[in-house]
Amino acid sequence: MRRFERWLSVWVLSCMTAGVVLSQLAPGLAQTLGALQIAQVNVPVGLLIWVMVVPMLLRIDFGAVGQVRQHWRGIGITLFVNWAVKPFSMALLGTLFVRHVFAPWLPADRHDSYLAGLVLLAAAPCTAMVFVWSRLVRGDAWFTLTQVAVNDVIMVFAFAPIVALLLGVASVPVPWFTLLASVGLYIVVPLGVAQAWRGRLLRAGGDGAVDRMLARVEPWSTGALLGMLVLLFLFQGEALVAQPGVVVLLAVPISLQVWFNAGLAWWLGRRAGVAPQVLGPCALIAASNFFELAVAAAVSLYGIDSGAALATVVGVLVEVPVMLSVVALIERGRRHTPAQAAA
Repeated sequence: MRRFERWLSVWVLSCMTAGVVLSQLAPGLAQTLGALQIAQVNVPVGLLIWVMVVPMLLRIDFGAVGQVRQHWRGIGITLFVNWAVKPFSMALLGTLFVRHVFAPWLPADRHDSYLAGLVLLAAAPCTAMVFVWSRLVRGDAWFTLTQVAVNDVIMVFAFAPIVALLLGVASVPVPWFTLLASVGLYIVVPLGVAQAWRGRLLRAGGDGAVDRMLARVEPWSTGALLGMLVLLFLFQGEALVAQPGVVVLLAVPISLQVWFNAGLAWWLGRRAGVAPQVLGPCALIAASNFFELAVAAAVSLYGIDSGAALATVVGVLVEVPVMLSVVALIERGRRHTPAQAAA
């Protein structure tokens, strides 16, 4: 794992601190930046998200979709957990903890917004960090690439309906037009740009050209992620100073749904006889979230200073430690399974 990815949680905490400190030292800055909007899209955040997301999507190879038949059991299980279980389990856990268990300690006027952020976080499977997790468990690279490509195709069509369904059931207002616009702005258009860029690079210099470009643009993607986090916590500063425990409380349902979905995918894969090198990434892809998209959609739908935006950013904070714990559990399960240990 690269140094930045290994210390992602530390970077996130640093950005949280910087944003909150800025909110106290320059209280007018948040209002000034928040007013920079075009069609209800905050311009600074929108640009940062594009710079962050496009290099990640440049990595996706839709030619790998042809490998589906080779790993159909693992892909079927991961698709089932990603799209038929994870969003619904998060909606259930979010409702349980936000509206009931933790309700006395959370601002009453933000319960719906927090729940919306949690649902947005779980409704999109991860497309970038899963490559890191897969390498850590010595997973099959082609399976990981194929699964990510298939998930990206499904996400274009399924993300908005699933979010609207779950939030509608939970009686959380859903601005449909804004939700569809978010899908276009932060999935369809960046994906099209990234794939056109990838195709041009492949024609010019093959896979080597793509790898060289990724090495050049990934620092920009990293910088955009950190800059966006500083902005988000700048806008959330007042609320966090008033109730600093909110971040810890929101981390509980996020962590529980990651462990639950990873465990479910692992168990189903074992029962289906999935190969060891596929079983690990199968569980990891089923558990991880596309937090970049969740943050973008939350900001567009509910505002940069909303509880939804804060809930999705908490997903960034817990991503690395929780997923590393899943990696450790997978490795432990492999050692305690004779057939897999031999493999």
